[in-house]
Amino acid sequence: MSKKQENIQQVLKKIELMLLSMNYGSITLVVHDEHVVQIEKNEKIRLHK
Repeated sequence: MSKKQENIQQVLKKIELMLLSMNYGSITLVVHDEHVVQIEKNEKIRLHK
């Protein structure tokens, strides 16, 4: 498996864990030289009255 494929597999696992733990928000990937180098998670918390 190439380094690029390993990077993609690692990123997909991290994203899956993030998605399982959030209800509202966004996930942003930062790519540099064909590799994901950063994953940003912005989670929103909804307050009910």
